[in-house]
Amino acid sequence: MASYTHGHHESVLRSHSIRTIANSAEYLRPHLTAQTRLLDVGAGPGSITVDFASIVEQVTATEIDESALSLSRDLAASRGVTNIDFSVEDVHALSFADDSFDVVHAHQVLQHVGDPVQALREMRRVTVPGGVVAARDADYAAFHWFPLLTELDRWLDLYRRAARANGGEPDAGRRLLSWARAAGFTDVTATASTWCYATPEDRAWWGGMWADRILESALTRQLLDSGMATQADLQGISDAWRRWADDGDGWFLVPHGEIIARA
Repeated sequence: MASYTHGHHESVLRSHSIRTIANSAEYLRPHLTAQTRLLDVGAGPGSITVDFASIVEQVTATEIDESALSLSRDLAASRGVTNIDFSVEDVHALSFADDSFDVVHAHQVLQHVGDPVQALREMRRVTVPGGVVAARDADYAAFHWFPLLTELDRWLDLYRRAARANGGEPDAGRRLLSWARAAGFTDVTATASTWCYATPEDRAWWGGMWADRILESALTRQLLDSGMATQADLQGISDAWRRWADDGDGWFLVPHGEIIARA
């Protein structure tokens, strides 16, 4: 297993908890029915998971440990959602029987695992023949923003170095198709979609979140402990995020790769 670069600090959950089918899994919606049995790998805070549960018959949510899994469990309980099961799992070796699910979904997961090809093999194994394996991941090297701030260049370089040091692949989006083919899929539809932050409200949220995250999350401790950055470096990056958020010309693009792979 790779180490999870982001951790679960409030600044991280602030980002992950706003994800829904509409903004993060729309490419999968046409493949969901009221009879679908869906496995949500790496459910995180559960916002997409709970959204799935409003559409499909049954959802099983997984995370790497009970602490992480409790986030989606608590959200489901708070909303009175009863058609979600929960299981601590390693995506490289899932405990479920072959052909257990109609759809297996992973959002921003494969970039963080040690062997994404093996993960996709396991996702395929537990999917019924003709069922769907769906994955969506950001591609950090393809991030674009304006105004051009050298501190944000430094932020991106540090993040990509940290993610790779943890055994992950931050530029996963462009690799999903190749990983799926290496995992044995022959029927793969590869697409892309984006998040774009350009309104004052979006900039305040995205920039403020990263301004906090670079100073307070698991990434912070890794960068400091490894010597990749100093506290002054991180403070400078945080300040730059706030300058970007306050700039009326501010614009930020997050591209994602997506795959629908038939089992």
